[in-house]
Amino acid sequence: MLEPSGGGQPGAGDTPAVRARRGLLVVGSFVVLLYLIEIVNTVMLHALNRTFGLRPRSLDGILDILTFPLLHASLAHLMSNTLPLVIFGFLVFLSGRRVFITALAASWLASGILVWLIGGTSVTVGASGLVFGLFSFLLVRGFFNRSWWQIVLSVVLFMAYGGILFGVLPTVASFVSWQAHLGGAIGGVVAALLLSTRRPR
Repeated sequence: MLEPSGGGQPGAGDTPAVRARRGLLVVGSFVVLLYLIEIVNTVMLHALNRTFGLRPRSLDGILDILTFPLLHASLAHLMSNTLPLVIFGFLVFLSGRRVFITALAASWLASGILVWLIGGTSVTVGASGLVFGLFSFLLVRGFFNRSWWQIVLSVVLFMAYGGILFGVLPTVASFVSWQAHLGGAIGGVVAALLLSTRRPR
């Protein structure tokens, strides 16, 4: 669904093709930034994780909510997040820049807040909370908007990637932050509700 401009009409030149190119540029640039940070982090023996990783229930750790998704435990960790982040981020961006920023910010903040509140004793890093947030946004927005094509897309995505939702369960794997996954998913649902075209204004 094209996002209307301030006048209620689609912006001039704001076609799906333009949005697709812009989405690839924005999401691709973000992923490149993550790899550049990981290269620097690797050279520094991942010292950045100890400084800017999220430390639960630590007063100065509140600021780490803003930085922890930019860091990863290893290159393999980042690579595991890359493809779903590109796919989900691109699909969300097709609905407009405002939609993308809202969904990403809600996933980012909700993931970090939940980790800070109920996370374990170890430092948490990684963009997987963003992956879960964007994914959950794509899964539920069609039902809030009552948009059949968005519902069809959510079904296709669920069939292809639905298995990752087990990552919100604390019993699945002890080495992943299920709190970040769950928080991100909650943020994605909240963003979909806030952006719902059926919500009373």
